[in-house]
Amino acid sequence: MDNTMKKRWISLFVENQVGVLSKISGLFSAKSYNLDSLTVGTTEDPTVSRMTIATVSDDETFEQIKKQLNRMVEVIKVIDFTDIFVRMKEILYVKVRRCTLEDKTALFQIAETFKARVIDYGRDSLLLEFVQTAAKNDAVVQLMKNEFKDIEVVRGGSVGIESISRMER
Repeated sequence: MDNTMKKRWISLFVENQVGVLSKISGLFSAKSYNLDSLTVGTTEDPTVSRMTIATVSDDETFEQIKKQLNRMVEVIKVIDFTDIFVRMKEILYVKVRRCTLEDKTALFQIAETFKARVIDYGRDSLLLEFVQTAAKNDAVVQLMKNEFKDIEVVRGGSVGIESISRMER
C-alpha cells in the first residue's frame, strides 16, 4: 500500500439521530485521525443525514477509517469520493473592515472575478460570500490577507455529490 499522505473525501449516509455526529467525530478523535472538514445536513429523507468528511491520510489508514465507519450501526452507506468525479463546493464569508473607497472598488472587482456576492455593505466595511471549490477559496483567503489589513474569515466545510458526467471538483 502507498504510504503517501493525501487528501481524502468520504460521503456518509447516516441515521438522522441525536448523537450520531458525536459518534463519528469521536471515532476520528479516538483513533487520532485528523478531520480537515466535516459538514452534515439532512437529505430528501428526513430520517437520513449526509456527511461529507475530508481528511489527510495514507492508503492503509484510510482503509481503516472506512472499515470502522462501515461497522457503525448508525452508518447506512460509506462512499469514497477520493478518486471519483464529484461536484464539490464550500461556502466562504470574508468581512473586510476599515475599507477605503479604493478598497471597496477593489472588493467589488474581486467579487466579480470570483463570482462572489456582496451580501452586506457598511460605511467602512463589506461582506462577501463565495461558493466555490476549497482550492479557489484558499486562493481568495490568501489574496484578501495580502491586500487588506482587517479581515474576518468564516468557512463552511465542503459538500459534494457524485457527478453525472465526468467533471472536476
